[in-house]
Amino acid sequence: MSHEDDASYKTLFAAPEVVRDLILGFIPDAWLHRLDYRTLERVSGSYITDDLRDRADDIVWRVKVGGEWVYLYLLIEFQSTVDAWMAVRIMTYVGLLYQDLIRQKQALPKRRLPPVLPIVLYNGDGKWTAKTNIADLIPKIPGLLAKYLPQMEYLLIDEHRYEIAELAKMKNLVAAALRFERPDSAASLMELIDLLNEWLEDNPELKRIFAIWIRAMVRRHSQNRLVLPKVRDLQELKMTLTDRFETWARQYEQQGIEKGIEKGIEKGIERGIEKGEALLLQRLLARRFGPLPRDLVARIGSATTKQLECWGDRILDATSLEEVFRA
Repeated sequence: MSHEDDASYKTLFAAPEVVRDLILGFIPDAWLHRLDYRTLERVSGSYITDDLRDRADDIVWRVKVGGEWVYLYLLIEFQSTVDAWMAVRIMTYVGLLYQDLIRQKQALPKRRLPPVLPIVLYNGDGKWTAKTNIADLIPKIPGLLAKYLPQMEYLLIDEHRYEIAELAKMKNLVAAALRFERPDSAASLMELIDLLNEWLEDNPELKRIFAIWIRAMVRRHSQNRLVLPKVRDLQELKMTLTDRFETWARQYEQQGIEKGIEKGIEKGIERGIEKGEALLLQRLLARRFGPLPRDLVARIGSATTKQLECWGDRILDATSLEEVFRA
């Protein structure tokens, strides 16, 4: 994930309403759902280790339980690519968090430590293949040593496990964010902005935060070819996107890329998404199988969205280019 994407995601999940909706909508646990999320409080996620090097989590919160401050920390680690050693990183983060609590004299009474819920929010293209428990990274052995092997698991939330139709039924800010990541047209993107604007009618600050995040998301989906000025709220963002998509569509039409009756916004974004998918497929194939033949690059460039999706689905299991492009 680029620096801009990473920063925009952190800004989004710095809002307590978004963290609340993540838990209520995507973590099936009755006890967590009963907590009072009006008491959510952001906690510094930066710690100094004993050798004085800076280390930082992404997002850390605490919530009040049973009328008292009992520290339930939510560690949200944003990933757009699979990290095989994520379980090790999470164990390190939690250890640093506990060290900091002890140093700041914020441990629970009777020298106890608070529970921690580590969350990895994954928005990459391929399937998450990394182990979620550090114990699964260590060979099983008999005898006394087996008793002392570490055990720690993180909760994986994979965006692509959720169907758009399922997300559309939820009045949930995180569900809306996941739908923004997979727009099928400019029209649906505008409808989502209107819906979010309605939900957040009394929350101008959260409107501003979502506008920042959506702008970064659209730039990423356009391979940073869509130049967008900074915006202050959702309505301003919608007006800006409408203007840019119309200009983008006209440019493609003038170049002879798109012809026909249907013009305007949907032509621009549909062709933009298609070209972006073609470039992504080329990069993934080159990383997996090496430099691509010129005729194959041309074939990908002229493919339909359906063909690109079919070839993209085959990359993970194919052992050769021939298997990817079989009839």
